[in-house]
Amino acid sequence: MPIYLDNAATTPLDKEVLDTMLPYMTSKFGNPSSIHGLGRQSRAAIERVRKEIAKFLNASVGEIFFTSGGTESNNLALWGAVKDLDIRYLISSPIEHHCVLHTLAILQRLFNIKVDFVQHLPNGHVDLAHLEQLLKNAPSQALVSLMHVNNEIGNVLDLMAVSKLCQQYNALQHTDAVQSFCFYPLDVQACPIHFLTGSAHKFHGPKGVGFIYINNDHKISALMQGGSQERNMRSGTENLYGIVGMGKAVEIAKVNMATHHEQIQTLRNYMLEQLLIAIPDISFLGDPLGNGHYKILNVTFPPSPYTDLMLLNLDISGICASGGSACSSGVDAGSHVVSHLKQNETVTNIRFSLSKFNTKEEIDTLITTLKKILHL
Repeated sequence: MPIYLDNAATTPLDKEVLDTMLPYMTSKFGNPSSIHGLGRQSRAAIERVRKEIAKFLNASVGEIFFTSGGTESNNLALWGAVKDLDIRYLISSPIEHHCVLHTLAILQRLFNIKVDFVQHLPNGHVDLAHLEQLLKNAPSQALVSLMHVNNEIGNVLDLMAVSKLCQQYNALQHTDAVQSFCFYPLDVQACPIHFLTGSAHKFHGPKGVGFIYINNDHKISALMQGGSQERNMRSGTENLYGIVGMGKAVEIAKVNMATHHEQIQTLRNYMLEQLLIAIPDISFLGDPLGNGHYKILNVTFPPSPYTDLMLLNLDISGICASGGSACSSGVDAGSHVVSHLKQNETVTNIRFSLSKFNTKEEIDTLITTLKKILHL
């Protein structure tokens, strides 16, 4: 069985989640839009999940809409802001997920909107002073689109600070919470946000399902036309068993959030300590010992004749991780996040990301394997 250390990419499905989904793949298969008993049963299951997510966010159930995942949700927020809310100025970051960056580029081309990118501090955090400067000089009402947790380096954005700036300068706020939802408490009443997105497969739910929170004060229209599902916001028959699975994953995460936080952070800190002992001149991208996600560790390996094929060699050794820089083997296309932040292009970065299923023994195996690959 491989050692899986790529949980920021996707997580293994929790068995409790699968068990909850199975009846909706077999006997409880009704179309949620049908008026007969099986249909009504499916509709009730979907609405229970909507209520669960709304409760987690301290939102209204009418503000939660189901989608295929984070990419669709982020697209819906950005397109909706431009098409329906007449936003012509967007502020984002050059290290956002590509589903945001590529969408901004298309919107800029089609609607002639202005896009500015906020600067970053040396540790990868957003420069809030520069963000305020951009907002102060905004040519029109702005939308600020910044992810809560960076998926490559794990830095956690101060959502409250950004929210206060947006309120001060009458800007809308969108946050990609794909890496943080179900790992950190989120309260859209205490910290007002206009659009927030999540994806089930990042917290041990199924792939192909997610959600978007849209504040009731801002109405946007659907991206896809067809039926009237999701209160005319998202046409197409709902992913019934996916939504049910996501609901169970949220339920599990909510009950165990503090326990899992401590467990994963302890393991990540152990990994960091062992890496420092085992590998000379190793360092870490981002802010892992400060305001960084407790499940992500982006490791910078010093120049060596053995690092070019490190990701491939880890894979051969049965260890799954993600590359953080361009690799001469052609296996890894590289990371725009790492390229933007690091100064020394000769070093190699690998992102390790943990889950509640990882163990100390797996970390020990990783360290032994890395030392063997690097001939240490």
